[in-house]
Formats: sequence, C-alpha cells, structure tokens
Amino acid sequence: MHISMNPWVWIGVFFTFSVLSFLYKDNPFYKLAEHVTVGVSIGYGLVIWWTNSVIPRFYIPVFEQGQWILIIPAILGLMMVLRIVPKYSWLSRYAICFSVGAGSGMAIPRSMQAQVLRQLEATMLNLSFTSGAGINNIIIFFGVLTVLVYFFFSKEHKGVFGGVAKVGIWFLMIGFGATFGYTVMARLSLFIGRVLFVLQDFLGINLAG
Repeated sequence: MHISMNPWVWIGVFFTFSVLSFLYKDNPFYKLAEHVTVGVSIGYGLVIWWTNSVIPRFYIPVFEQGQWILIIPAILGLMMVLRIVPKYSWLSRYAICFSVGAGSGMAIPRSMQAQVLRQLEATMLNLSFTSGAGINNIIIFFGVLTVLVYFFFSKEHKGVFGGVAKVGIWFLMIGFGATFGYTVMARLSLFIGRVLFVLQDFLGINLAG
C-alpha cells in the first residue's frame, strides 16, 4: 500500500467521504461538499455558457459578421434576467411567453414523432410463435394493449375489461421495477467507481494483482 501524495487526490477523497457521511446523518462536511458542488457547477456552467454561446453565437456574428438580427434574441435573454429585479420583473413575462410558445411549437411535433409514432411503430411487429423474437413481439404487443386499457377511464374497470386492466397494472409494475433496478445498478456503478478511486488512486492498492 502506497498512499498518494497528490493533493488533488486527497481533496477528492475528502469530498467523497464528506458526501458518504450523509448516510449517517446530515452534518457540516456534507453541507460543505454540497455547497462546493453547486458552486463549481454554476461556475463551470457560466464559463461554458460564455465560451460556447455568447462569444460564438452572439459577439462574433453580430460585431464581426454584421448579423444584427441576433440582437433581438439577445434582448429577450436580457429580459429574462430582469426577473431578479422586482421593478422590471414584468418584462420577463414577454420573453418567457415567447420562449414557451416557440419551444412548444418545435417540441410537440418532435414529441409526437419520437414518443407516439415511434412507440406505435415498435408495437406493430411481426407476431409469430415460430421464433423467440416473435414471442417477445407478442408479449410487447399484449403489454402495450393492456396498459392502454388500464388508462382508459371512460369505461368502468369491471368484468373482462377490468381483468385486462389488471394485467396492464402488472405490466406497469414490471416496467417500473426494471427502471428502478436499472437506477440502482447505475448508482452502484458510481459507488464502485468511488471505492476504486479510494483504494487504487489514494491508497495505491493494486487490485489487479
């Protein structure tokens, strides 16, 4: 075992244990790590915003290429910032309304294409019992159909209709469980990465040997 003398590694280990200390209870070390994370994220975001948005998409096109039309969206952006000034906060409403309207106009067709039409396309598969893929397609089709029946509230869930809706509930629970399991696995992967950082980078333990 050879403990690292790199000060950045020590800082990383300190904040790793500071965050994990929340598993015991809320404490000043966790609050410090939380505030540092938020502060660094905001500072990094501002730098990225300035270098990737303001300079290449506003300053250079307007003042070097003469695209003065871009001043209009810049004014709308400044109007949004005025939200923090109580006297002029009402100006931000116009910019927000314009952004929401334009965003909705662009997002709704894309959402229909990506979520509704693609979902329909993925459900209309080859239904066959002659292969494993065909059986999977039948299960997918039956699951989608039962879930849609469950969310059909114009008819009371009784009799055969209610039975199909209950099957839809089971498919929903399986989907939610799989999503939760995937989330837990992702969190465990992050935790394993932190453990390897402490053991290998900080303590210098060679796990491969």
